[in-house]
Amino acid sequence: MSDEPYRPPWRDHWAALPAMASAGSPAATAAADRTARRVAPSPLEPGTSRDPYRTYRVLREEFPLTHDPLLRAWVLSRYADVASALTDARFTHGHRPGDPPCADTHTDVDEAELREVAERTAFVLARRIADRPQADLVADFCHWLPAGTVAAAVGVPYRDMMRLVRGRAASALAGQCTGQIAVREKALAGFLADVLTDPDLVAALRDAPSGLVARAWTESLRREPPVQMVMRRARGDIRVTGGTIPAGAPVALLIGAAGRDPERFRDPDRYDLLRDDPGQLTFGSGYCPAVTLAALEAEYAVRALFGAMPRLRLADGFRPERTGLVTRAPRSLLVRPAG
Repeated sequence: MSDEPYRPPWRDHWAALPAMASAGSPAATAAADRTARRVAPSPLEPGTSRDPYRTYRVLREEFPLTHDPLLRAWVLSRYADVASALTDARFTHGHRPGDPPCADTHTDVDEAELREVAERTAFVLARRIADRPQADLVADFCHWLPAGTVAAAVGVPYRDMMRLVRGRAASALAGQCTGQIAVREKALAGFLADVLTDPDLVAALRDAPSGLVARAWTESLRREPPVQMVMRRARGDIRVTGGTIPAGAPVALLIGAAGRDPERFRDPDRYDLLRDDPGQLTFGSGYCPAVTLAALEAEYAVRALFGAMPRLRLADGFRPERTGLVTRAPRSLLVRPAG
């Protein structure tokens, strides 16, 4: 027997560990994300505006209630919490077209007249760009249609509509809701971007009935809402998913995150024209001429553009890119009217 002390067989303990994921692999990225998520991500972090939905997903899943030092506010991201806060009297409220107070202030609106002015304005604008080799639908169409419908509805001459029917002047002429033209511009730009980037959607909507266009409009507002975030304040201590918001605290409601909550929408990242669980939070569900006008503008935009330009398509090599954190929409939408 050897005088050497007994040593157990040598064992490489490192070999028993799981293999390390290569840098840049999905596994390595996920591991890095888990390490970094000790602190909730902020929608205001650099680079988030390119694709805020990844940040929204982390907030929904891991930080349904968190205080964001950059926003200086508590943040809600799940659909149930955001939808409730938008109408809950325990939160202060900004003015969102379609919320219940609208029904009390808009009692003499002629919907047939709204439809007529939306249709007429959309076709005038479409014909103005039909003969161009290239056009920007944001600058040449979406920027003018919401203002034009308001101008026509209140009798402002076409030549004066952009001078009078914007900002405070618009509110004075057509009421607080209809005067919020910028949101309708952005919503329309996003809707047309969704349509023109999908040949199947173009084919489905080219001669579609109003109901199908309305479904597409709602789906665009859900998946890529023009208003991503709204601010409220808690009137008292309010219990929500993940904890309690203290009285008097500012609260950021992430509309963009709520619209992709898998607890509310099946396969929420996918644009689904025939979705059986539709919904959106950009506008309230009550009657409001601004909400009606926005839907009519979307409907007649599709009809007018494809009626005047049957071969309308995106310009070669162009893909719409949405920007913005509080509001979000394409800054340009380059198209070839003649195909």
